[in-house]
Amino acid sequence: LPENTIPGFVLALREGADVLEMDLCISADGQVIVSHEPWMSHSICRKPDGSDIREAEERSFNLHAMTAGQIAEFDCGMRAHPDFPEQRHLPAHKPTLEEVVHVIETVPLLDGAPVRYNLELKYRADWEPTFCPKAAAFVRLVIAEVNRLGIAERSILQSFSAPVLEAIHAQAPGMATAWLVETADVQLAKLSFQPDVYSPKWSLLNAQTVHDLQSRGMQVIPWTVNEGEDLFAVMQMGVDGIITDHPDVAKVLWWCQQ
Repeated sequence: LPENTIPGFVLALREGADVLEMDLCISADGQVIVSHEPWMSHSICRKPDGSDIREAEERSFNLHAMTAGQIAEFDCGMRAHPDFPEQRHLPAHKPTLEEVVHVIETVPLLDGAPVRYNLELKYRADWEPTFCPKAAAFVRLVIAEVNRLGIAERSILQSFSAPVLEAIHAQAPGMATAWLVETADVQLAKLSFQPDVYSPKWSLLNAQTVHDLQSRGMQVIPWTVNEGEDLFAVMQMGVDGIITDHPDVAKVLWWCQQ
């Protein structure tokens, strides 16, 4: 189902996910929007009049310059996704975090536990102030929202940005954090504190690295592992969790190992 949409999150839970990973941006009216990019992607979105968005113009449909109401007028579910040909198409908009939580909190997990959230703040220094607020302001809005929604204790805030993680640690020292990385070198020296979770690109991992990171008191949760043989290999490394687009496949492999 379409990415970062309420139907997609509901399906993920029904297929065995126990944590929902999603991406956060900020609208012009300060709402926390669930979206992978801070603009309307030409690959998956259509204008309110139903016409396609061209690649050359996608960044002109800037979420940080639109209100949450204006964002909801765009459809991001009916177009065929070039990377997921098996995806089903249905009308879907980029929801607010509040919309997601209000629905998801009514969906029971298979084991009866409450759902948890892994929330990525989509921040880059070269995007501010056009596409996102400054790091500290971005963090302040997200922390206020997860507190208001009552999910702070069940959430991890993650980012590729050291300034964002530092702002989280300064504003909410008790909030769980995850350091997203896409290079082979362990980058903990870039932070003044140790995050709760280290999340590297899965292909950079090996069993020794996993052991070394865990011995320092961190969980290791790689991204994004989709193929069955890759999921199995990563599980064999002893990771603490896996970010995947296919929780159904991951769940079957996990059961097979127990």
